[in-house]
Amino acid sequence: MRRAPLVALYVADAISLVGNVIAQLAVPWFVLVTTGSAALTGLAVFFNFLPIVLAAFFGGVVVDRLGFRAASVVADLASAGAVAAIPLLHTTVGIEIWQLMALVFLGALLDAPGTTARQALFPDLVARAEVGMERAAGVRSSIQRGSLLVGAPVGGVLVAAFGATTALWMNAASFLVSAALVGGIVPRVERKAAAEERAGYFHELAEGIRYIWRRRLIRAIVLTVLVTNFLDAPFAVVMPVYAREAFGSAADLGVMYGTFGGFALAGSLAFSAIGHRLPKRLTFVCCFSVAPFAYLTLATVPSFPVALAALAAFGLAAGPINPLLGTLQFQLVPAELRGRVYGAITAGAWAAIPAGVLLGGVVVEAIGVGATFLGIGLCYALVTGYGFFNPAFHEMDQPPTVEPSESERPAEREERPALE
Repeated sequence: MRRAPLVALYVADAISLVGNVIAQLAVPWFVLVTTGSAALTGLAVFFNFLPIVLAAFFGGVVVDRLGFRAASVVADLASAGAVAAIPLLHTTVGIEIWQLMALVFLGALLDAPGTTARQALFPDLVARAEVGMERAAGVRSSIQRGSLLVGAPVGGVLVAAFGATTALWMNAASFLVSAALVGGIVPRVERKAAAEERAGYFHELAEGIRYIWRRRLIRAIVLTVLVTNFLDAPFAVVMPVYAREAFGSAADLGVMYGTFGGFALAGSLAFSAIGHRLPKRLTFVCCFSVAPFAYLTLATVPSFPVALAALAAFGLAAGPINPLLGTLQFQLVPAELRGRVYGAITAGAWAAIPAGVLLGGVVVEAIGVGATFLGIGLCYALVTGYGFFNPAFHEMDQPPTVEPSESERPAEREERPALE
């Protein structure tokens, strides 16, 4: 029974993420086939990513104050309403492009704090379940990767057979199930901090940012992921264009996404099993270095089997990266700062994605799929090559230490998290 809350959190994440993957495939395809514009497709993806950055950054303090479980449930319920409004409008009075963009923005804005809240719940539930952090983080990342494996083919078939509205109804339902699981099974985490001890909102927000900046390793990771996420961002725009021009079907796009997700799942599961034995720095930089080869292969605009092989290699190497970084993050951040620090890390890592998506739509429309992938691959090679020489990454293999928060620095508090 001590593992039931952790399992419930895993299942809630799985259901919610599968629904999101279906929506992330349905919305760009809907815009592309109705407008014929890669730039507008990029704009739709842009409005899906921009609010994640804003909500993750500014919502972390709210998550800390509201409580991890309550924030997760409230965010899921609100997201369900925003997503359900899209097919509801489409099937009743019709939906304009600007309305679609606004609802996509609102849904992502409401979803991001829920993701931060579930992430903040995770370390305490792992400790309660008495599971090793590398193993637990590997399972969590495997669920995230597996959601792409399941959600992408299902989304492709749904969109091709029944249209985007059916896929979006499923996404809305997934948020409701996630809220029920977290609210009904996951225990509340009590933090015995009196209201009068709380500083102002912006002081707490700044404390999270300062904590990240003081830790050289965390700072280096955020900056590296910021750049690589910018380079990866056009993928969501270029792949639908590639699939339509080369193969002509959303089902083929779903298979390609599913291949990437399936092999990323295999990589995450491998890390879950043996990650505690691997050198973290070498694993991190070697896995990242596979990405440029995958992009350069896709730059040739290859046949379907070759594209699948490149995406399989890319996914397998990407699989261990998130659980490895998650393990470091869970070990280095004190509990009372989780919401604001995790939110700031997410915002920092994702800050360049909206610009990358928007730029990707314009670039692929101007120079084509092959040239876009070529530029991404060459830039990726420079970034990942530097990773082998970055001195900050050597701290990955040192024993993790949690630096106290500013409020705890004068004298360590006696209060500790307790699960009711």
